[in-house]
Amino acid sequence: MDRANVEQCRDEQTQVEPGRAMSILVIEDDPKTGDYLKKGLKESGYVVDLARTGTDGLHMALEHPYELVILDVMLPGLDGWEVMRALRAKRDLPVIFLTARDHVNDRIHGLQLGADDYLVKPFSFTELVLRVRMLLRRGVVREADFFEFADLKLDVLRRKVTRQGVDIVLTNKEFMLLHLLVKRQGEALSRMQIASEVWDMNFDSDTNVVDVAVKRLRAKVDQPFEKKLIHTVRSIGYTFGDGA
Repeated sequence: MDRANVEQCRDEQTQVEPGRAMSILVIEDDPKTGDYLKKGLKESGYVVDLARTGTDGLHMALEHPYELVILDVMLPGLDGWEVMRALRAKRDLPVIFLTARDHVNDRIHGLQLGADDYLVKPFSFTELVLRVRMLLRRGVVREADFFEFADLKLDVLRRKVTRQGVDIVLTNKEFMLLHLLVKRQGEALSRMQIASEVWDMNFDSDTNVVDVAVKRLRAKVDQPFEKKLIHTVRSIGYTFGDGA
């Protein structure tokens, strides 16, 4: 283990949670990886328990007040998917999948089951600790990854949109715009808010980029269908829902 990285991580952990050691459960069957994680996380300032099987890990996660779980997928007994599913039915705490399974469908499946992060082996220990720190500082604040309103369905992870079962092909910015409108449904969003969140830009009153984008989005999402979901709010901007 890189001593400089461990010292840096320990110093940063102390700054975030002075005087308090936060508890982590590692569920990992590979002896070398499990011992490596336990040793490194302890040296970074955490209290760490290690489970070698999915069955033991799930039992420990449900019986003890851990603040974060690091979970492998390929485990004896219950696999990581089963542990994640059972854990989410009982508790809501941050979970990081740490696994050699790097296919995009595995990553999507893990996040859909409720994981907060997904890191592929081989991994950087420093990166892992930074992700642990971020999740522990943030707590459990999980955005929905699937929205359904009227006959519209929006799958955030697969970046897929349908209405009445018909696929709607959107550009990246159009998808970001629709996602913003849908997740803030019922709110009147100003053009400034939209420009800031979708284009990461300060709004210029002489720029019609938002209006042009909304017009294009409406042509795909609303125009072919009887029920209109994107509405103009006079003198403000736009809203998504049954009506302005």
